[in-house]
Formats: sequence, structure tokens, C-alpha cells
Amino acid sequence: MNSQKFQLHFLLLLLLVTFVLAFLVFQPFVYAIVLAAVFAVAFEPLHKRILHQMGGHKATASLLTMIFVAVVVFTPLTFLGVQIFQESNEIFTSFSEVRSRGAAVVFLENQLLAAQEFFPILKNVPINIEQYLRGGASWFVGHIGAIFTGFAKLALSLFVFLMSLYYFLKDGDRFKSTIKIISPLADKDDEIIIQKLKRAVDSVLRGSLIVALAQGLLAAAGFLIFGIPSPVLWGSFATLAALVPGIGTAVVIVPAVAFLFVTGQVGSSIGLLIWGAMVVGLIDNFLRPQLIGRSVQIHPLLILVSVLGGLVFFGPVGFLLGPLTVSFLLALFDTYVYFMNKAAA
Repeated sequence: MNSQKFQLHFLLLLLLVTFVLAFLVFQPFVYAIVLAAVFAVAFEPLHKRILHQMGGHKATASLLTMIFVAVVVFTPLTFLGVQIFQESNEIFTSFSEVRSRGAAVVFLENQLLAAQEFFPILKNVPINIEQYLRGGASWFVGHIGAIFTGFAKLALSLFVFLMSLYYFLKDGDRFKSTIKIISPLADKDDEIIIQKLKRAVDSVLRGSLIVALAQGLLAAAGFLIFGIPSPVLWGSFATLAALVPGIGTAVVIVPAVAFLFVTGQVGSSIGLLIWGAMVVGLIDNFLRPQLIGRSVQIHPLLILVSVLGGLVFFGPVGFLLGPLTVSFLLALFDTYVYFMNKAAA
């Protein structure tokens, strides 16, 4: 009996040590594997259509879906990251060089001088807009550079992501069956949890991030059309701003309109104002009902905080992993409430 107990403890210790070693092996690619699972869920409808067209050939359908994701999703994101980095460097350089003071800078300094006349306490505040802008640009470039240079280190992770995506699409049903076997819950309850997690993914990708990306893209197009410098960079800010409840892209577009007006481009400022109100603002009302459907509703404030917190904690992939983590938590909490009610019945 003691021998059997010793063998069992030895086996458990060996299992624990092996589990830790396996985790350390997988740890560099955990984010890539999780993202692959998320994209497999998001692109499952497309994969099923391709699978039908391919006559049920899983390997070919999975390969075509993987190629579609790589070309349509990651290629534009790569060029976007490079463009944002270049434009942020251009802003830093423009403030670092000694050049004539722009009309916008002169206008801001005049407004501060006027404010000092009404509020004497402000007279002790030094007025040097260019210094403030230069310092802010330097801080921004220093931080955004760390974010986007991280993409260069993700080449191997991208390969792992694509291969994981391929096998999640190809063998997804097998993985799901394995999870049901391992789980102590009933298969019916496991299926409920899986469906809730799928709806959570749809809610994040379709209900919030895609709408925010669409608004950011339209804002960047407006900045380009009406002559705002670094349109891609400010469009990326508009994407984040679109997640702010009650404010949205206005926090970026309104200052841009004011900038055009102050610099004498009155027609362009009016055009950008109309573009922001009629195109960027209304796209949310059109897209969100079409994309969300039956997905889980997540409050925009939670999406905003989870995006920013995800970027800090996970790095560049936090733009997706942050909201997904929160949505998974809400889905699991909803499942917990369901089980509690089921047990009480």
C-alpha cells in the first residue's frame, strides 16, 4: 500500500515537473497560439464556406483560410505599423529642428497670454508651446517606438500563429472533443461554455474593434483629403478614441478642424467637420447593428480600458488580447451564474 502511494506521489511529482517544463517550452508562443484560436473562431464561417467549395477537403480549406487571414489582415497591419512609426518620427523631427514658428503655435501662445490677463495665477506659468510639443513628441516617439519595434521580434511568433491557425481550422472538432473529454462537466454544459466564448469573440472583434477600426480608417482618409499632416498616425488615435463611450472620434477630429481653421484653411476645416459628422460618426450606427447580431454586449468603457491595459500588459497583441480576456471573464461569469441557478433549481 505504501509502495503504491509512493508510486502515485512520484508520478504526480513527475507530472508536475513535466508540466512546468512544457509550459516553459510553450510560454514564448502562448500569445500566438491564443490569437490563432481566436482567429479560428472568428473566421470559422469563412472556413466552412471554403470547405464546402472544396468538397470537404479540410487541409485545402484550412490552408486557403490561413492564406486569406495572412494577406487580408496581417499585410495591411504591417504596412500600417511602419507608416505610423515613420509619421511619428517625422513629427518628432519637425519639433526638434529649429524653424520658423507656425501659425498654430503662435495662436496657442496668444490664447495663453490672454488667459493670463483674466487669471493672474497663470502669470507664473512659462509659455513655450514649442517646448511642450517637442517634449510630448519625444515622449510619444520613445514609447510608440517600443511598441512597434516589437513587431520585428514577432516573426517567429507569426509563423507559429499561422501554423496554429491552420491546425485549429483543420482539427478544431477534434480539439473540441478532447476538451469535452478532459472537462469534468457534462458535454452539454461544455458546449454552452464554448458557444458563450464564441459569442464573446464575435462581440469584441465585430461589435467593437472592427467598428473602431472602420472609424479610424475613415478619419485617416478625411485627414488625408483635407490636408492634416500625418493622417495615418492621427487615424490610429481616432481608432482608440472610437472606443471612448460618449466622445468617440470627436476628441481627435475637433482639434484637427480647429487646426485647419487657425492655419487659414477655412474651407478644409468645414469639409473635415462635415466628413467627421456625416461619415465617421454615422458609420457606427450603420455597422454595429449589422456586425453584433446575437453577440455578447460589452460596455464600451470596458472595451476601452481593456484595450489600453492590454497594450501595457501584453504589448502590441494586447489590442486584441485585452478585450478578449475581459470578454472571456464575462462569459465565464455568466456561465457560473447559469450553473448556480441550475443547482438551485
